Amino acid sequence: MSLLPPLRLTGATILRDGEMQRRSLALAEGRITTGPLPEVDLAGYLILPGIIDLHGDSFERHIAPRPSAPFPLAHGLQSADRDAAANGVTTAFFAQGWSWEGGHRSPVQAAAVAEALAAVRPHLLTDIRLQIRCETHLVDSGDALLALVERARIGYVVFNNHLDEALEMRRDDPAAFALWARKLGRSPEEHLTAAERAAARSREVPRHLCRLAEAFDRLGVVYGSHDDPDGETRERFSMIGARVAVCPASRRAAAAARAMMNPVLMGAPDVLRGGSRTGNVAATDLVRQGLVDALVSDDHMPALAAAAWALVDQGLASLPKAWAMISTTPAEILRMPDRGTLAPGRRADLVVVNATTRAIEATVAGGRLTYLAGEAARRFLGGTQAMSLAAE
Repeated sequence: MSLLPPLRLTGATILRDGEMQRRSLALAEGRITTGPLPEVDLAGYLILPGIIDLHGDSFERHIAPRPSAPFPLAHGLQSADRDAAANGVTTAFFAQGWSWEGGHRSPVQAAAVAEALAAVRPHLLTDIRLQIRCETHLVDSGDALLALVERARIGYVVFNNHLDEALEMRRDDPAAFALWARKLGRSPEEHLTAAERAAARSREVPRHLCRLAEAFDRLGVVYGSHDDPDGETRERFSMIGARVAVCPASRRAAAAARAMMNPVLMGAPDVLRGGSRTGNVAATDLVRQGLVDALVSDDHMPALAAAAWALVDQGLASLPKAWAMISTTPAEILRMPDRGTLAPGRRADLVVVNATTRAIEATVAGGRLTYLAGEAARRFLGGTQAMSLAAE
């Protein structure tokens, strides 16, 4: 897709330098710039930095809408890309499992997704990257994981440990355990055997994680952990360098992260629901207590922008602060200084929002128009037509 021609967006209210300002915004050659340029009138709109999603697994449903009916990986990734663009996301990290669970969360699947993503990346609208969710007890896969990280240039890994959850579910809710197994293409007996084999290697886990951490530091990988149940777990991960706390399950885990200056990411869907679907600590409670740095899409891409507005409506954050949780702060956490704010020289990543309806009507990613709808479409198309006639 071609870059937008040089243009200036006028009449809108723009999030710049941490506040809403009435000013214009110029774009050229994929960057935010300055200077007089042909104009597109966006009066009645907000222009906000493009959304950066640091953890989302909804792409799995694009690849396999039903567990027994998967689509080709390229098709699913391109469909998820369109979903991201329509929801204002300009950079997305798809959370791909690397787990004893097998199926779509197996190391084989992770390698296949990485290969497919590399093949379709030139055709994507959004800057899509992989986050690897590495189960801690898959201790014999370290070499393969590091080879994939280097080969696919993966810059973001989080550690998971879902073994206790699996074994407790098998004991307390066999039907749910059987459903989990079927979604992964296994019988309940096969799934239990895999969990028990992984659990049998618990003593090897600390050395395995330290080895991975040392390699991640050498490779410049940002890494953290997912679903920390308590402060002690978060402290152990922080001590080996896994400092990003993704969706901590308790207030103690989030508070421990904050005490150690580790960024805390919480699920935007939980903000919309008002609580966790699994009974964990409520994201809004942690936001109210100042323990959340950023929001992630988790299993629902549209939740990111909607959650930012929910925080505004609940009086928990101003719009600049709430939107920073899905743009500026995620860029800082993943060390991406070229995006996250609408400043000259940065990537032209932005979202055009109808100020009345709050609907996203345009997304620009890297200077390319990736989504366009509503009244904004008429204004952009009218403006670009005028520019074309002027050029002739």
